[in-house]
Amino acid sequence: MPAPRPPFDLDLLRTFVEIADSGSFTRAAERVGRSQPTVSLQMKKLEQGLGRRVFERENGGAGGQRLLTTEGEILLNYARQVLHLCDEARARIMEPEVEGLVRLGTPEDFATSHLPDILARFARAHPRVALAINCDFTVNLLSGFSRGEYDLVLFKREPQGRLGSPAAGPEDGVGVWREGLVWAANARLVLDDAKPLPLVLAPAPDVYRRRAIAALDAAERKWQVVFTSPSLAGLQAAVRAGLGLSVLPREMVPDGAVVLAPREHRLPELPDTEIVLYKMPGKISRPATLLAEHIVHSLEGGVKAVADD
Repeated sequence: MPAPRPPFDLDLLRTFVEIADSGSFTRAAERVGRSQPTVSLQMKKLEQGLGRRVFERENGGAGGQRLLTTEGEILLNYARQVLHLCDEARARIMEPEVEGLVRLGTPEDFATSHLPDILARFARAHPRVALAINCDFTVNLLSGFSRGEYDLVLFKREPQGRLGSPAAGPEDGVGVWREGLVWAANARLVLDDAKPLPLVLAPAPDVYRRRAIAALDAAERKWQVVFTSPSLAGLQAAVRAGLGLSVLPREMVPDGAVVLAPREHRLPELPDTEIVLYKMPGKISRPATLLAEHIVHSLEGGVKAVADD
């Protein structure tokens, strides 16, 4: 007898992803335009078809916060891929003639680590849309944005509220990603408390440079910038070589370097940085709107925020 086919109905998968992202059946029901009992029945059907539980319940009640089981975590990754492919196919078939130029500004490190696959999928779905990508520091990106040089801009700021909520700024701003920052250095680097900390940093007005110096000054640790580069690759190379320590997103710590435990090395803890997407105020082009939606949908759920009902 052939094995039964898994219940991968697209509506079930979309509802499942919404629950995982929002942490709640109640909020997910609002997002997908269904009643909470209907959403509960959908997830019951999904779990029965899989023969596995995908959610654990905390705090009780129908609208209580939902946590993923191990099987749910596995399914979530595949569900996102399936839905992204379906959205890409729909866009390619239903809007094959969309064309134009989209000007996107982004921090280099974020563009290097997160955007290549996202932009490649968009280009496949919309081959007649030209992308002009410029990497720069956040201050410069926002300055260019205010002068109308970009249709869309991604930039770094202090975390504000839940991911996916509107940003305090230009219309349609939205937080799309949250990065955990760490101190990174070559494992062989010796830090002498009697000497200033050797820092490997990007030049001003880099957000991570400002964050590192402010944190060290507040902790009354002496420091000295020993290597400066505007390039992420340059900073990573200097860290690997053991020239000093740097502040990097955890996932960008290069091979040959380690994350330094703040308490062990008398270093201050570093708060997260939030990545925000701004769209040009007013009516923007259809290609720019599609790219903004694609970026948000591709990044959503990348870092889980605490859910509360």
